[in-house]
Amino acid sequence: MNDQYAKYYSEDSLWEKIKKFSKAAGVKVIYAVLLLYYAMKDSGVSLKTKLFIAASLGYFIMPADAIIDFTPLIGYSDDLGVLLFALKQVSSAITPAVKEKARSKISDWFPQADENEMAELEQKMSIE
Repeated sequence: MNDQYAKYYSEDSLWEKIKKFSKAAGVKVIYAVLLLYYAMKDSGVSLKTKLFIAASLGYFIMPADAIIDFTPLIGYSDDLGVLLFALKQVSSAITPAVKEKARSKISDWFPQADENEMAELEQKMSIE
């Protein structure tokens, strides 16, 4: 992940993007973002890993990316690809506690969320 995207990351920017676009982005994208966010907040995660995660989340936050986010159906496909790549790279940082925090937040924001969507994402990133 290119460190140039890390400059777009801030906690306020992340929450603002999620607040505005969570419904459009969908459960999978937001779950991936939350997994990375909570892993980054974990004190046991190395600084190098945190910087990598910040760059990945910065890409998600970035105002202009490869595919414009508000494009119906495909607007977040590039974001999901970047997030999945990041999750695979830092999968050892995705602990059961991180997954629980992310799932809890998803259930708050998406009360009707399909459990299978999160399980499918976990399978794609090889998290058991």
